[in-house]
Amino acid sequence: MGLDQVRDWQPPRYIIPIAGLLICVIVNFIALFGLPAPVYALTTNLVKQPVTKIDVSLGNVDNELKFVPNHLEFEAGKRYLLQLKNPSQLKHYFTSKDFADAIWTQKIEAGKAEIKGAIHDLELKPSGAADWVFIPLKPGTYSLRCTIPGHAEAGMVGDIVVQ
Repeated sequence: MGLDQVRDWQPPRYIIPIAGLLICVIVNFIALFGLPAPVYALTTNLVKQPVTKIDVSLGNVDNELKFVPNHLEFEAGKRYLLQLKNPSQLKHYFTSKDFADAIWTQKIEAGKAEIKGAIHDLELKPSGAADWVFIPLKPGTYSLRCTIPGHAEAGMVGDIVVQ
């Protein structure tokens, strides 16, 4: 088969309708019967595992611009509850986009709200608090910073390591 024949090749007419039908069957099967057992079991087991609690302060009562602690370590596949508190009189951000992209967020609770889905940063107002429940998926070292102008430059930075 020459290059011209490969370039001009067209699938038989019946392939596309059959592929579409197969996709519909799979989607309807999942809708009717749920996820296949191994996928459901994996998800259920991850969410049911015990949570490891870690406290992080964004700033302190003296309004120092720092994370306490400023170095966090997690293990991929384990479930964590990151309890974020802002004891200062300034608002702060907990920002680590690459870390947020490398985890699965189960939920974030703040006040009377529960947030689910992809989160890239959290803003904590003075005296604010939030609980972030997640499972790290991808090992790596990720930078942490407060994105309010001047805060990172003043030392409000850190790192997050996932092993």
